[in-house]
Amino acid sequence: MNKRHLLQSFLAASALCFGISAAQAQTPIKFQLDWRFEGPAALFTHPAAKGYFKAAGLDVAIDAGNGSGGTVTRVASGAYEMGFADLAALMEFHANNPDSPNKPVAVMMVYNNTPASVMALKKSGITKPADLTGKKLGAPVFDAGRRAFPIFAKANNIGAVQWTAMDPTLRETMLMRGDIDAITGFTFTSLLNLEARGAKASDVVVLPYPDYGVKLYGNVIIASPKLIKDNPEAVKKFLSAFAKGAKEVIANPAVAIESVKARDGIIDSKLETRRLQLAIDTVINSPDARTEGFGTVNAGRLSLMASQVSDAFNTKSRVNPDAAWNGTLLPSAAELNILKK
Repeated sequence: MNKRHLLQSFLAASALCFGISAAQAQTPIKFQLDWRFEGPAALFTHPAAKGYFKAAGLDVAIDAGNGSGGTVTRVASGAYEMGFADLAALMEFHANNPDSPNKPVAVMMVYNNTPASVMALKKSGITKPADLTGKKLGAPVFDAGRRAFPIFAKANNIGAVQWTAMDPTLRETMLMRGDIDAITGFTFTSLLNLEARGAKASDVVVLPYPDYGVKLYGNVIIASPKLIKDNPEAVKKFLSAFAKGAKEVIANPAVAIESVKARDGIIDSKLETRRLQLAIDTVINSPDARTEGFGTVNAGRLSLMASQVSDAFNTKSRVNPDAAWNGTLLPSAAELNILKK
């Protein structure tokens, strides 16, 4: 073999080794959503599709979820390194599992307001929270709005109500059939599901929790304490890549939905774009979010929520907000400046 061939062989081997090294440099992160691949999932699928996670040295696998409680549990078990879950569900896990060595931690606020609301059909005669006294309400037992209803009831002097539990797929159907008087759920989920079942938006009364004295935070990005301890840079890079993608999602939801469609080809792109826009308008780019700043929390509000969750969920121990939240890994203020004024 002459020198030229030797050089070519060396360069080829070096390139191969570099490629292997580069691949090994990708930090794997399994990420669990709170729900199915619907509109709001674009917040995560878009930056993944654009290659922002990969460019940050992360190999992120995004899986659909079946509720915030499940997401928290799976991150706590070590099956997932990170996830997207309702902060109240995370706080409840902390307070009910005080001795757990792997309690997930919230590292970025995404839904500055809870998306929970009570929804009823206008023909029910329900127009305000007080009208719910004595009525039949329905929701899955794990629904965030149902779990937090005692807070909503206390804030609005609502008397006793009757609850009916059902599978999530039956919630809106039972309301349309008249089996129940009202439901709790995420506004951007249940309102569009009601429309899909024949209701007009003008036929639906929506009582959003944030509009009626309940300033609970909504969904947050959570991470396992092991990942935070062993590789805080990976968490920082994830949040930076996420913020970059989220800015584009907020600016152009219709384009961002394409990344969700790629994950679940049967979704209705037009419907999911509406769902995503509704989520942006009500809980992501909300007045509270613009006041506090995207990604961060207000300490006083966080502390109040911890106390409210402790009482409403009747937890084994009181929620410690400082244990559930870690804002030290957030991107710079410039990177978090993504909301449209």
